[in-house]
Amino acid sequence: MPLFHIGLIVNPLAGVGGPAGFKGSDGMAEAALAAGVEPRAAERTRTALEVLLPLRERLLFRTFAGAMGAELLTEMGFAHEVLGISAGAVSHASDTRLAVQRLQEAGVALLLFAGGDGTARDVAEAVSEGQPVLGIPAGVKIQSGVYAISPRAAGELTRRLVEGGLVRLASGEVRDLDEAALRDGRVASRWFGELTVPQEGGYLQQVKQGGVESEELVLADLAAWLEADWQPGVRYVFGPGSTLHGLAQNLGLETTLLGVDVVEDGRVIAHDVSEAELFALVAGTPSYLLVTAIGGQGHIIGRGNQQISPRVLRSIGLERLRVVATKRKLSTLEGRPLLVDSGEIVLDDAFPDAVRVWTGYKEELLYPLSR
Repeated sequence: MPLFHIGLIVNPLAGVGGPAGFKGSDGMAEAALAAGVEPRAAERTRTALEVLLPLRERLLFRTFAGAMGAELLTEMGFAHEVLGISAGAVSHASDTRLAVQRLQEAGVALLLFAGGDGTARDVAEAVSEGQPVLGIPAGVKIQSGVYAISPRAAGELTRRLVEGGLVRLASGEVRDLDEAALRDGRVASRWFGELTVPQEGGYLQQVKQGGVESEELVLADLAAWLEADWQPGVRYVFGPGSTLHGLAQNLGLETTLLGVDVVEDGRVIAHDVSEAELFALVAGTPSYLLVTAIGGQGHIIGRGNQQISPRVLRSIGLERLRVVATKRKLSTLEGRPLLVDSGEIVLDDAFPDAVRVWTGYKEELLYPLSR
């Protein structure tokens, strides 16, 4: 089974200001350490990672040297790659930002980071839009909505993703208090951006508690979301299959059930295209690719949609791939990953370890992918 790639960044000094009574650690870490405060971020991270120990053989972490992650991963026996080292003896915000950049470039499916609101701000400054991240709470103050409710909860949510559970993606706010004002007795919180974070997703049996999921209603919801989000001048490639055909019908579009069609500005501009025709339509033109999974099997590329060739995929960009599937269809996989078989091993390896799946109105799940 292929390894699941996770990024890990630990802010070793997160939380040290709290026990010292500094209301935070920003700019006060050295003073807190001088006062005898013991850093706790590593132990908080250890608590999260302990949940993943039974899956150790399935994981490969990417991290920075020493206290930023590698030291703890070595102690716990997790396989990992070290992609950098902090610039000084004590890590700084610039080290966190650099680590975010390098871990993303290495293609992690999820970026775990341990810290507080200051760390979340550093992550937000460097992270690419749409990169799933999850905070392990280790700071003094946690105003941001990008942290799990506890270190163990962060581990449980990550475990669910690795094991193929449905994990919904949402937008979480990054907020931070003005610590100088806080020390003067004033509470001032500011918004610093948003991050894409996983939340606990619903398994099919949870959906059934409120009634059986209706595919017709789900497709209507997805159509409403897509219609509200059309980008002018952008081409949307609809892959084959009843899910995408039903989505198109809800948009008032006549597409081919088993073919590939191209939509632009709310109308079909090409029906049942060949690979060569599709490449000519997307080369040099901003495009999105919509595909679905084969029920019970899980292939999204390479089965019944060979028109979507490696050069088409490269032209569109893997970051513009969107999988459309109901929770019911995903449940038929019974936790098995989605699959790609583009015909080129190098391209297959470039796919992320987890992809975004549209499952309802403004609802996305993060789901594992394999080759």
